[in-house]
Amino acid sequence: MRRLFTSESVTKGHPDKVCDQIADAILDAILAQDPYSRCACEVTTEPGAVHIMGEITTKAKVDYKEIARRTIRDIGYTKPEYGFDDTASITVSIHEQSGDIAQGVDSSYEDSSTLGAGDQGMMFGYASSEGDEYMPLAAVLARKLSMKLTEAREAGTIAYLRPDGKSQVTIEYDGRKPKRIEAVVLSAQHDPDIPLETLRKDLMDKVILPALPSSMIDSGTKFYINPTGRFVLGGPAADTGLTGRKIIVDTYGGYAHHGGGAFSGKDATKVDRTASLVLRNIAKTIVAAGCADECELQAAYAIGVAEPVSLEVNTFGTGKLDEEAIIGWVGRHYDLRPQMMIERFDLRKPVYYKAAGQGSFGRTDVSFSWEAIDQEALEDLRSMIR
Repeated sequence: MRRLFTSESVTKGHPDKVCDQIADAILDAILAQDPYSRCACEVTTEPGAVHIMGEITTKAKVDYKEIARRTIRDIGYTKPEYGFDDTASITVSIHEQSGDIAQGVDSSYEDSSTLGAGDQGMMFGYASSEGDEYMPLAAVLARKLSMKLTEAREAGTIAYLRPDGKSQVTIEYDGRKPKRIEAVVLSAQHDPDIPLETLRKDLMDKVILPALPSSMIDSGTKFYINPTGRFVLGGPAADTGLTGRKIIVDTYGGYAHHGGGAFSGKDATKVDRTASLVLRNIAKTIVAAGCADECELQAAYAIGVAEPVSLEVNTFGTGKLDEEAIIGWVGRHYDLRPQMMIERFDLRKPVYYKAAGQGSFGRTDVSFSWEAIDQEALEDLRSMIR
């Protein structure tokens, strides 16, 4: 059966991603000094201004404004003509974590010696056998486009590009197997007075064709390159940004479920981040072991309670074991209490800024602890399906 599925990605200069990166740069800075910091940092941007808000409890001494300015420069907003750069007005409104919340995190409902979950909610982890990244192909290819676009700008391959940009890829499936690329959308911010024909040719030759597999492009593939014809004003100068508005870009491109909790700006006691990372690790291990072609896990937590209140595994009919047996394997190899997840995956380290720009899962340009497969768990699962 023919079906189409589409995922999008954005560049580091997208206004919402600017906010995510500032929030995670702040988180990394305080974790570098105080690994036990509590952080729920929110950022919003507008033309000429950045507002930093939220709850931070830490012994660290950092300059929030300077971190924001450094992040803006690192992203590439370095020129006044962009309408937004590191001279933006920055306001900071930070207070400590609520004592009512802190008491539930410091001491769990079941055991006063271990952390409780920092919030209630449901979290998902997903993996598939569509490629080496164990990710949905549309999400992988959309991200490759946005990263190639950034690379072309930073390397000067296309010198007139500006930091903002968006990509979108539609995959045609035969059942659940990717067959071909149906459509590509690429919108890139650029300097004024660049002929549209030049822009479209450069983006096709230097971004799209190098980033996408030629075997999946055919005469029927549609390309929409800067379809409005002009994209000069972009980033926070054109559109208000906010942390947490690109949660689908951060995860699986919409192919899998999402619990709704954003990642950026949150320390590892927040289970909407930590449990999502660990569930991804488990799902990836299940697929890598050959136990299923596709796997999604859901866990749910209650604030102040360490153990998840539920755990579900779904292999979409592709599993070689029944899902009850897989849950038993999960119980033997993974402790899903917050403190144990934090310690096992070393989540108090300042690693989050690297994830904020281009996503947490399936990355091949950086190494994350939650993407590394546990070989003992992998081999145990393989032994169960032999």
